[in-house]
Amino acid sequence: SINGSHVEFVSGIENPIGIKIGPSVNSDELIDIIKKINPKNEKGKIILIARLGVKNIENILPGLINKIKALSLNVLWICDPMHGNTFKNDQGIKTRHFNTILKELELYMNIHKSSNSFPGGIHIEFTSENVTECLGGFQNIDDNTLMNRYETACDPRLNNQQSLELIFKLNDLMNKGNYDI
Repeated sequence: SINGSHVEFVSGIENPIGIKIGPSVNSDELIDIIKKINPKNEKGKIILIARLGVKNIENILPGLINKIKALSLNVLWICDPMHGNTFKNDQGIKTRHFNTILKELELYMNIHKSSNSFPGGIHIEFTSENVTECLGGFQNIDDNTLMNRYETACDPRLNNQQSLELIFKLNDLMNKGNYDI
């Protein structure tokens, strides 16, 4: 909320500020918050972390990008394809699906490309361990194998092989998009 104590507090911080954006985002309120936190419109001050989920990103992100661009607000866009795609399977186990995570990243990249905007980064939760917390990927982890090495203390993470697979696929997306990084 624009009048909340959190916004007031962070408006006095010099460091970059990350703002999480979920499916219920109100674009006008977001713009008011950006202007309050960064009244001088400094580059590198505001990081918008889109946690929209694969079901919502196409309906929400293009409008946000276009509205913020129209106002010439300096922001860095980050995609968090993890939190918007977390669900509980039929056994009540909190998980994510590799293909859904990848699809949201593809949509994020394509939306930025078509909006003539720069996709500034991604947020991925992963481990170097061979856990079985997220479904899918090359190992084809499914509901039957999900609990084999389900070790997370909080949120499900991509395992070592899923992480590498995602990075290679993201590299392919970036090459196809001709992003000048």
